[in-house]
Amino acid sequence: MRIFRALVLLVAAAASVFAAGDPREDALDLFYNLDFDEALVAFEKLLAASPNDPELHNHVAHTLLFRELLRNGALESQMVSGNNSFIRRMKMEPPPDVEKRFFAEIERTISITQGMLARNPKDTTAMQAQAVAYALRANYGFLVRKSWMASLGDASKAYKLDNQVISIDPSIVDAKLLVGGYDYIIGNLTWHMRMIGAVAGFHGDKDRGLRTMEMVARQGKKNKRDAQITLCALYRREGQTARAIPMLLEVSEAYPRNYLFRFELAQMYAAIGERSKALAILDDIRSRKDHNLPGYARIPSEKIYYETGNLMFWFNDLDRSLQNLRKVTGSREQLKELDLNTGALAFMRQGQIHDLQNRHDLAAAAYQQAIQFAPDAEAAKESQKYIDNPYKRPQRN
Repeated sequence: MRIFRALVLLVAAAASVFAAGDPREDALDLFYNLDFDEALVAFEKLLAASPNDPELHNHVAHTLLFRELLRNGALESQMVSGNNSFIRRMKMEPPPDVEKRFFAEIERTISITQGMLARNPKDTTAMQAQAVAYALRANYGFLVRKSWMASLGDASKAYKLDNQVISIDPSIVDAKLLVGGYDYIIGNLTWHMRMIGAVAGFHGDKDRGLRTMEMVARQGKKNKRDAQITLCALYRREGQTARAIPMLLEVSEAYPRNYLFRFELAQMYAAIGERSKALAILDDIRSRKDHNLPGYARIPSEKIYYETGNLMFWFNDLDRSLQNLRKVTGSREQLKELDLNTGALAFMRQGQIHDLQNRHDLAAAAYQQAIQFAPDAEAAKESQKYIDNPYKRPQRN
């Protein structure tokens, strides 16, 4: 099952499409700044004027998907905690009308591009748009429906289409992002899992994958930013967080209303032991919220308290961590402001702190609260095992 999860994870990065000098840039700016409602309106307006533009149908579908991911707290990696929100997450339940609209937009893209390819089998624009559609559908199947096999099939189609684009015109750098991402992922799997991937049409090389994505980050047009965002995550995985930070700073400056980039930046500073810089970023987020700066007024205060408490937990400042985490779970009203995953994590962290302070009775109560708050959350499942086996901080190499 890991291969299904890994393959679909990078599809998100390949699904975004830039069009330099195009009026849709404003809509894309809204999208990357997490203003999904406004972005959807902007894309729909463009689509009304160009109903047969497959990229615009992809943009609408992409916005619908990512709006739901944001609402469910699934756009956050939780790098420091080790809790990867894309992979270890309960099944989401989007409104039926949203799901129906998403799949209608994907089917419309596929239909339009099939017509384009019937007229010109080497139409690379159609191939790329169709690859994006399959990639988005793979994302939805994995992240929302948890349908691994269907997601793998769609991911395979997207991969093959982008490879076909490259074989026709190697100068189309943007098409190489998905190919590079898959190279990297498959190259990290065990030989047994690589064999399964080979049957599905995937062959990997980790180093080649990284080099390919670095090229897209330098030379790409439509997928430049997505390559940078993906590389930030992969550099972290490779223990090269210091390389990721300048890139993340650049992306954060390009999209200043996207607070998730700043939360990620705090986590990256924490990962390399820069406690003061990490906490300074969180203080800056809190200040932006207090001053109602665009994009920041919408962040629940509880989210900032959670991130602060979580960082302090990993820096072993347990008393201050507990103070912040209690501000997250202090009342029903506060908990309503959080997605289920973050709320369950906040309770679990309190239990872990109590265990580290040799107060297992209090720890067990906190673990029970995590389970009651969101029974299907990964943090709730993890909490269950600590009730009988008190948490111990893992030994670091």
